[in-house]
Amino acid sequence: MSSTQTSAELVLGTAQLGLVYGAANRIGQPNARDAELILHSAVSAGVKWIDTAAAYGSAEQRIGAALPGSKGVRIVTKLAPLDEFDETSDAGDIRRAVRDSVRRSCTRLGTDRLEVLLLHRARHLMMHSGAVWNAVKALRDEGVIYDLGVSVYSPQEALAALADRDVRHIQLPFNALDWRWRDSGVFEALAKRPGVTVHARSALLQGLLANANEARWPEGVDHAELDARLDSLTRELDRDSPADLCLAYVRAQPWIDGVVVGMESLRQLALNVALFKRPPLTADEIAAVDASLPRASERLLNPALWAKAA
Repeated sequence: MSSTQTSAELVLGTAQLGLVYGAANRIGQPNARDAELILHSAVSAGVKWIDTAAAYGSAEQRIGAALPGSKGVRIVTKLAPLDEFDETSDAGDIRRAVRDSVRRSCTRLGTDRLEVLLLHRARHLMMHSGAVWNAVKALRDEGVIYDLGVSVYSPQEALAALADRDVRHIQLPFNALDWRWRDSGVFEALAKRPGVTVHARSALLQGLLANANEARWPEGVDHAELDARLDSLTRELDRDSPADLCLAYVRAQPWIDGVVVGMESLRQLALNVALFKRPPLTADEIAAVDASLPRASERLLNPALWAKAA
């Protein structure tokens, strides 16, 4: 990336505002007043996107209370996980559950139309002959949803989503350790879909990379070498901290439009806003990071597997 290119923008993640979330979260869930201050301060600082989900506890409700109508900011929310349904479920029950989820999200967010709705489970694109996906497309056609997308966990899920022309927004996990996307064909698929917005989550791996030396790493992960290399790269590339290094790496990726960063305090918000004003890494610096950091295991890259790592 040249120095003149625009880097990915900050997207406020709100899982921490609705529940206790994150491996490096030492503060816990902020109270309603503090959550409101974080949301107002983010918008005042120029944050244009807020990411949330029906499954994030009270997050949608807190956003709706603080920013009714969401003026000046775009809200990305996610359909309920619908984990109670499978291929044997009644298609009518699925359609009703989808509509109920969307209706509840609208009510909580204080709006009559969702700006962006993502499937929280990529398998819902195809499940039950597309019953879930067809239901959200119908709501889009009725004007209840503006844009549709999918939250994915792997390059394979991203490729399946990008093959569907109705998908206009992708959220995926990506960080300086995540080698899975390089030779997967996702970059080529994105190049053919220039209208798709890509938001990356997990840039700091639930905060582990921001507090590498003190973080509570998953059982079975040997992080001593990683800690040392992150510290060394931070010094060599003149970054403020490992968090600055890792965010600057993700922000520099030309295929990423926004980086979802969760925060549970005003102090964290101010720090992240400041870090996003710093220059992203150059192409040479990205190459230096890629050459130095170890190849992370799937067990570390996917937080869903952390509980099984012991």
